[in-house]
Amino acid sequence: MTTRPSAFTELTLTGPRVVTLAYDGLCTFEFGVAVEVFGLARPEMGEGWYRHMTAAIEPGPLRAAGGLSVTAGGGLELLQEADLIVVPGWRGITEPVPDPLLQALRAAHSRGARLMSLCSGVAVLAATGLLDGRRATTHWRYADTIAARHPEIHLDPDVLYVDEGEILTAAGSAAGIDLCLHVVRRDFGAEAANSVARRLVVPPHREGGQAQFIVRPVPEEREGQRLGPLIEWIDANLEREVTLAEMATRAGMSTRTFQRRFHDLTGTSPGEFLLTRRLRHACDLLERRSALSLDDIASASGFGTPATLRHHFRTRLDISPTAYRARFGQTG
Repeated sequence: MTTRPSAFTELTLTGPRVVTLAYDGLCTFEFGVAVEVFGLARPEMGEGWYRHMTAAIEPGPLRAAGGLSVTAGGGLELLQEADLIVVPGWRGITEPVPDPLLQALRAAHSRGARLMSLCSGVAVLAATGLLDGRRATTHWRYADTIAARHPEIHLDPDVLYVDEGEILTAAGSAAGIDLCLHVVRRDFGAEAANSVARRLVVPPHREGGQAQFIVRPVPEEREGQRLGPLIEWIDANLEREVTLAEMATRAGMSTRTFQRRFHDLTGTSPGEFLLTRRLRHACDLLERRSALSLDDIASASGFGTPATLRHHFRTRLDISPTAYRARFGQTG
């Protein structure tokens, strides 16, 4: 795959210069999102639209996901005049970042260029040190790794994107679309962002955060022989009231010992674990049982009333049960 400016871009555009990075092991989807939003010819936007180029961070040919090869329009020198630099998902969340790239990004930031990461691309921005003391996000699968490697970053794994002014970060792959549209909205207004969204056939703005997409199963085989049967019993009795004392008794422990050992083995408290299991069960019912009412689902998952169900969905998943069903429910 060879990326180069179109004739329209070379001859007429005068807008912000956007440079998307390319590298060996390129994440094709995130790269394509940036090119689609910033690099596609849009004559209807006028001459002030973005000028897009692709910069290779290392000698080619560069391999990309899907068996493709990328030949870029230039190298790191393109970053010297970029107004916005996009880092697609990095080739590995713990893979080292070449020092010349780090230096080029720091230099671009110091002269006022905006830096933007999509998905695991946050690993590159984190390595520059420019995210220290700032809010940022990434795909929920990588949040723990980034937090452990870069504790100075105020990581928020529940949002779709974070705008810190000159540094922006997106969560999972598709959240990159949300952030790119946000940048268009910021640069050219809501009408322009809506126009790009219509062409992409996506909503111009999505409600909620990525918490609604996270599946948190029981930690693999860590509950031990005494807690395994208890967890199975909890899953079979989510519709009824379950107290801490009852769980401790079934585990054959005192309440204090049970709380300590349960946390050691699962990483959470018994009450938090129970709430998470109720939410997961409610999500499963919303996805698979379209005929069930919210009253039925609230009762079956142990929340009792639809109001309580809505409260916990809003608090924990940042979405309503009705919206969750509309987004993820089976239609056939």
